[in-house]
Amino acid sequence: MLKDKLKEDLKSAMKAGDAERTGVLRLLQASLMNKEIEKRTKTGKDEAMTDDEVLAVLATEAKKRKDSIDAFEKGGRADLAAKEKSELAVLQAYLPQQLSQAEVEKQIEAMVKKNNYADFKVAVKEVMVVLKGKADGKLITETLKKMIGQGNG
Repeated sequence: MLKDKLKEDLKSAMKAGDAERTGVLRLLQASLMNKEIEKRTKTGKDEAMTDDEVLAVLATEAKKRKDSIDAFEKGGRADLAAKEKSELAVLQAYLPQQLSQAEVEKQIEAMVKKNNYADFKVAVKEVMVVLKGKADGKLITETLKKMIGQGNG
């Protein structure tokens, strides 16, 4: 399981004295623990997290880093942006390979032709289901806006 791999990699990073990697993986472990507590509270059962749930937490953490990078670069804080980029690189090593912009456009174009979407919101929901975890949500919505225009979504 992915969660077990993360624990082993944390141990390895600690033994190797890799402070940055250790820090990122510790924060990730904390986020995973919070998600497990949240899941246990909702279901009332103590179940292990699935790999998909772990990947969702990883994607959330990666998105936080991307947003921080944008904010720091706009604020002229290249030092902080560089730190966030290195943390993002650690997280991305565990995420599945993302599709390129051209691949995303190709898949969305095929779905638009097949389904002939009239409603932007419906299109976003359906495309997100297919491309979840494979492409950035922002890229997906921007591509859909170009292809079918944005309703009031």
